[in-house]
Amino acid sequence: MASPVGEDNWVDFVDHQSREATDFEKRVNVVESFRRAVSAEPGSIKVWMAYCEYFWSLHIDCQANSDAGWPLEEQLVGQDTFTINAALNLWQEGYEAVQYRIGDSHELWDRWASLELSLLRQHHTEAAIRRVSQIFKTRLATPHATWDTTSQMFSSFLTEYKKPAYEFEMQQVTKDSRDAKRLYELRDPFEMRLQSAAKSGDAEPSRNILIEYLDWEIRQTKARKDALTNFRICLGLFSRALTGILVSHEATWQNYIVFTSTSHSDVKSGRSKIPLSVLPNTLDVLQGAVRHLPWSGPTWARYILAAEESGLPFADIERIKHAATNSAQLDRDGMTGVLDMYSAWCGYLKRTAMDPNATEEATDLAEVGLPSALEDVKHWGKRRYGDAYQGDPNFRLEKILIQFLTEKKDDVSGARAVWEQLSTIELHAKSYDFWLSWFLWEMVVFAAAKSKMRSPTPTTNSQGLRIPSYATRVFEKALKVSSLDWPERIMDVYLQHCNDYELAETLREAQDTIYKNRKRIAKRREREAAQQAEEARAAFEAQALTEAASHDQNMEDSPEADTSSGPKRKREPTPVDDDAGNKRLKNSILYGEGDEVKRDRENTSVFMANLPSDVTVTKVKQFFRGYGHVNNIDLQKQEGAPPVALIEFRSPDDAQSAMLRDGKYFGSQVVQVTPATDCTLYVTNYPPEADEQFIRDLFKDCGAIHSIRFPSLKYNARRRFCYLTFRDRGAAALATKLDRKSLEGGKYKLLAKLSDPAAKQQRNGAQIEERELHVLNLPRSTTEDELHGLFSKAGTVVSVRLLRNRVGVSQGAAFIVMSTKEEAQEAIKLLDQLLFGHRAIKVELSKPVSQKTSITIRHGSEGSPEAGSPADPAARSQSPGATSGGPTPADIAARTIAVLNIPDTMNPARVQSMLAPTGTIAKLTLHAKYGGVIVEYVDAQTARKAGLAIEGMVVDGGKKLHVDTVAELFRQKGEVRVDRIDQEPPKKTKSAAELMPPPAIRRPPVLGRGGARRGLGFVSLAKKEPNGSATTNGGSSGSGTAPTGQASKSNADFKKMFLG
Repeated sequence: MASPVGEDNWVDFVDHQSREATDFEKRVNVVESFRRAVSAEPGSIKVWMAYCEYFWSLHIDCQANSDAGWPLEEQLVGQDTFTINAALNLWQEGYEAVQYRIGDSHELWDRWASLELSLLRQHHTEAAIRRVSQIFKTRLATPHATWDTTSQMFSSFLTEYKKPAYEFEMQQVTKDSRDAKRLYELRDPFEMRLQSAAKSGDAEPSRNILIEYLDWEIRQTKARKDALTNFRICLGLFSRALTGILVSHEATWQNYIVFTSTSHSDVKSGRSKIPLSVLPNTLDVLQGAVRHLPWSGPTWARYILAAEESGLPFADIERIKHAATNSAQLDRDGMTGVLDMYSAWCGYLKRTAMDPNATEEATDLAEVGLPSALEDVKHWGKRRYGDAYQGDPNFRLEKILIQFLTEKKDDVSGARAVWEQLSTIELHAKSYDFWLSWFLWEMVVFAAAKSKMRSPTPTTNSQGLRIPSYATRVFEKALKVSSLDWPERIMDVYLQHCNDYELAETLREAQDTIYKNRKRIAKRREREAAQQAEEARAAFEAQALTEAASHDQNMEDSPEADTSSGPKRKREPTPVDDDAGNKRLKNSILYGEGDEVKRDRENTSVFMANLPSDVTVTKVKQFFRGYGHVNNIDLQKQEGAPPVALIEFRSPDDAQSAMLRDGKYFGSQVVQVTPATDCTLYVTNYPPEADEQFIRDLFKDCGAIHSIRFPSLKYNARRRFCYLTFRDRGAAALATKLDRKSLEGGKYKLLAKLSDPAAKQQRNGAQIEERELHVLNLPRSTTEDELHGLFSKAGTVVSVRLLRNRVGVSQGAAFIVMSTKEEAQEAIKLLDQLLFGHRAIKVELSKPVSQKTSITIRHGSEGSPEAGSPADPAARSQSPGATSGGPTPADIAARTIAVLNIPDTMNPARVQSMLAPTGTIAKLTLHAKYGGVIVEYVDAQTARKAGLAIEGMVVDGGKKLHVDTVAELFRQKGEVRVDRIDQEPPKKTKSAAELMPPPAIRRPPVLGRGGARRGLGFVSLAKKEPNGSATTNGGSSGSGTAPTGQASKSNADFKKMFLG
């Protein structure tokens, strides 16, 4: 059974096991689990504390006066097993394992010391006093953060138990502890910085400080003074880091591995006097590293190398290799980790076989294992990347196989066949380095054969010369590759080789070939230079167009300003504006604006299959209790198929621990737990109207789809992508082949890539690099050349763009791009508020356009104009001399409805296609932030009919639409989606009005009208009305009848009257 990873998972695992330990045998098993835990995490205070506390509880529970309820037989056996000496020795063992964690070792020592003092008060003996006194002296001679507190405890101990020797003992301890206090004072600045960073709640500063602390600590181990103590403190700091916030930090693990390896080398060579017993075991360190970094190929490679150096048998090293290949995360970062691990494995096989004392079995293992490793890597690459995978650019495994065939098996023909096969792969064929490597190998073979007086290559008997013709053929093949990256280098070496070894005829042919190739390559270089220039020009133009579009959009959002005072001025924010939008907002916003939660679902999730039909989310969560923190559970149930759950954990370590539950019973069924790595695709550039069913139909032939996740549009309404999760990696890999697929006759090119949260690209460009300037209040007659000349005073001007309206008239504003950020700042300094054409111009850095939270779709000229435009009814009514014509505000309000409860994942195109059957839409504006859409129809009658049809319509997720006013829409808070089961949604806070007590209700003292009280059953006399009808005091002349001349109306009558 696989073991948990990380101190938290170990503690949770053993804690879960201890809760089920109801007899002596199970309690012993828990102790054994704790022993494995401290072996896996030897420097973890949390694990040692849990272990010692549990063993101490067993000692207490097995005593005769305990109320734990153990059977008598188990009590007697427990008293022999969980003795007081065993418990105290365990505390001492735990302390010795963590004593040089100078920042937090007091957590364990203080608890141990309190138990020792408690026992001392119960059993006051000289031996016990000497024992406790020695514990204090050892502690005070060790650097630690709470030295003053420990000293005060020792002072109280001496006062109570050794008062006559108080002064002598304190003086001696103070003298012996000078070095400990001095060594801690050197490290106190780092400890204070770590404490300050921890209080801030941000883990990133703590990581950076701890990494800096480790580098400093490693340098201290080189000093001769206090060498042993410095070395132990450094090991303690590594334990503290690698069981804490740097537990999965690959660079820190590599530092620890190299530090341990170098220390062993220094001790063996005599450069260091550190005792071997203090050094960590290299294999144990590497075993812990690969448990925490299963994706790290270099770490697996070092593990195999260390196992070989330690002399482990082949079976043990093979188990390490199998553990690496069975890891679901080895190819997390691509094929680099896989190639690193297999290179170490093949290197081990080759060295073992080529050892002078190697057995035939070792040779046979290499002969079979090396080609097998090549095939494994090839299949792995094809499975992950398909036909795009072409192998290792450095062909490391092939080099190992070639060396083995050449030197051990003396199979030159077989080795040459490997070179021939490599030359057929484009990745190697276009690399000059590959051809030179092949050429050098042929020359080595030629020289070796010459020394043996036999040639593997043909000879020319007529002249008696031995010629390396195979080496010459390498160059001939290379120059036939038109895409060779450095043919000039190949031709130079080819010509020199022929001069040195070949006959005159071959040399002449080589010169002819080189001459022809030089002409061909010269033309190729010219084409490449022209192509690069064209690409650079196109990239520059594309960037300019993008920037122009962004600024044009910004200007379109602003109403016309006074033409005599400057460019257009932005309008004031309205209830539907969201000026807090930002293009860099993450996709993982959980609750409202700015509350970001970084999640890596792709590498922290597992699938759980073969579940019983009555499974619930709660039962699944209980199944993984103790194996990691569960963030979310996506349970999918379909008719005719067993349910499947996708469980997201807090970290990759938790997900790996969850794999321990694979093959366990869930009720009466054995479940399958598999990693969900590389099962999720990032899909975009599909038609805007596409919904979940469209995506499912598009990828239905690739494999079983578990879920489709659309992003929220609340803070960026222009998003159009989704995350598509398959139930196995093969289906996801097959789905990536649909990348670049044409949709709707080539109108869209689908993008489908494996989701990789670490591959997010940073934006760039003149605006992001702070090289673009925004110039305002320019004279309308200003030209681009005048601006270019003006801003050239501050540096190199890359581009100038004047903003003009549709008829070409300048708007008094421009955007100017400088070559560097410094030149842009210099331009602001020199030219801001400069009088230019009798105007004081404003020069400032260009700012990005705020992200829109609403999108409007129009149809022809039917829809109402934008607010503030010349066609706006409100603006027109306020203009002097305004004429009638066009829709009035009342007309627009009559034909406009607001639709609420729109999911925040639906874009305007999907909403439009959903509402299109209800009537002709003139204008539609989506407000995802408020969870609704404003729909303006062509006339009021169509709007009324549409409102009735839309009311109660069911959309995604079973939500029912509701039709209301526009004002009510802007009072809504929008949808709050919580896709985690470990967090509750934010509770709605009551307003001040809601917190006020309800107003008092005044009721009349007597129901009905005033007057004398009548007896029970009294009925007043009927009165004559002017129309001749009779009424009583009850009101109408009949019970429930309508007035004379009016018939009661049904619901159908009211609907007919409303719709017309």
